[in-house]
Amino acid sequence: MELILKQDVESLGFKDDVVTVKNGYGRNFLIPHGQAILATTSAKKVLAENLKQRAFKEKKIIDEATKIAEAIRSLEIKITAKATEGASAGDKIFGSITKADLVEALEKEGQTIDRKFINLIGGNIKRLGQYDAVIRLHREVTVELPFEVIAQA
Repeated sequence: MELILKQDVESLGFKDDVVTVKNGYGRNFLIPHGQAILATTSAKKVLAENLKQRAFKEKKIIDEATKIAEAIRSLEIKITAKATEGASAGDKIFGSITKADLVEALEKEGQTIDRKFINLIGGNIKRLGQYDAVIRLHREVTVELPFEVIAQA
């Protein structure tokens, strides 16, 4: 029996896959639980059209995310923080630099990004210096953002 999956089914396939299963499994479990529909010729045509439209929309979203990534790559981000003074203290800062601080610095440059899409490499920052963050704009588009933490004047 050929079915089109309406959602991901473990050890069988992903949403919108056309799968072949035994008649009992399809008729008694997948279809009644709303996990699949019969793969008739009309259902296959509808599926093909939906996939084509989704691919077009997805391409547009990816292009937009790529433009944002290029704009972010061109930025030079400097975050100021209060640092300890004196040769023995080194370059420690009071508190730490977090994703929220990076989001605030990006907003000053005109880029609005949710902090859940930012990953600070190495976790929160507690010293002055150069650091990197990875920003995920789309599941296929990520950008690495170098930034610098400098002492407040």
